[in-house]
Amino acid sequence: MKGRLSRYHLLFIAPLVGVILYGEDKFCIFRRIPTPSYSSTAEKKKECDVFSGRWVRDETTRPLYEEWECPYIQPQLTCQEHGRPDRDYQRWRWQPHQCTIPSFNATLMLESLRGKRMMYVGDSLNRGQFVSMVCLLHRSIPEDSKSFETNGSLTVFTAKDYNATVEFYWAPFLLESNSDDAVVHRISDRIVRRGSINKHGKHWKGVDILVFNTYLWWMTGLSFNVLIRGSFEDEDKEMVKVTTEEAYGMAIKTMMRWIVKNMDPNKSRVFFTSMSPSHLKSIDWGGEVNGNCYNETRMIEDSEYWGSDCRKSIMGVIERVLSKSTYPITFLNITQLSGYRKDAHTSIYKQQWSPLTPEQLANPVSYADCVHWCLPGLQDTWNELLFAKLFQF
Repeated sequence: MKGRLSRYHLLFIAPLVGVILYGEDKFCIFRRIPTPSYSSTAEKKKECDVFSGRWVRDETTRPLYEEWECPYIQPQLTCQEHGRPDRDYQRWRWQPHQCTIPSFNATLMLESLRGKRMMYVGDSLNRGQFVSMVCLLHRSIPEDSKSFETNGSLTVFTAKDYNATVEFYWAPFLLESNSDDAVVHRISDRIVRRGSINKHGKHWKGVDILVFNTYLWWMTGLSFNVLIRGSFEDEDKEMVKVTTEEAYGMAIKTMMRWIVKNMDPNKSRVFFTSMSPSHLKSIDWGGEVNGNCYNETRMIEDSEYWGSDCRKSIMGVIERVLSKSTYPITFLNITQLSGYRKDAHTSIYKQQWSPLTPEQLANPVSYADCVHWCLPGLQDTWNELLFAKLFQF
């Protein structure tokens, strides 16, 4: 394919970036949960924790591809195209303390996918990881041997010579919700239907490698509406209001039940990507009171930095459920290593979804996106870690 995909980038509408929806200090919904150990059961059995390490500057191998040569990156993530003046954020490699992860090998990855399906399921952050994987692979595939198509919630990249697909399915809550439209989903009063994962899950059946995430869209307040009876549009629908902690836990447990019922551990691999941190308040890392990721070109150097206490607490919710699963889940613990990277967000260097007001233009901090990440960049590292876990190096 040549040029940017206008139809596809329309799917990248994410919730408004700001403290109202993502304010982790204001809506610290998981604060009551004890701090967990941050390692899944599977991780504890390994000699090397690849998620514990440091960022090393790498002028030789980074970036793993150029922004201009991957036509699949949405204009919400093409920071260079939209005027970002620096490229330092592209030149960092993750180095675990106790080992070295293998370099991403596109040919090996494609061979492992021969005759198979790989699918990312979740929100716009998981879509970013999906696009990163496509960019890592597509240079190894002849132009006439690949395709990229979107149909509703499903986007499919096909490597025809390998009879392989890498896919993304939009399901920000995993459960059925009133935010399931892949294009029109900016809804502040969000509702999920209890036990409704099969609406989306029927599209995941038969997948050989499944990569889930869900977090960002839950962060709207201390409580959450759960639909018990009726449709989202009905006036007489029956709903219950539960704590967001309970609603989130319900979704993760439902996901696990679906996996146990529908996936074969002898034939398939399942990954769960932990929460992607935002950098909405620079005071968290000792910066200005009213600042955020705007104009940040250096990472956080404090190795103990975790940001909001909520980040540790939600990791506990995920770990509690995953550790009890009878199905082996590989936990991609990208939270802390990404937390250092306040320099890697799209900030103001992206396509905006509506014209900026004079007030916004006068104050770039007010419209900086400190949730999503530039590509190439941080999310390529997420896929390198996935690659390392996939092949159990």
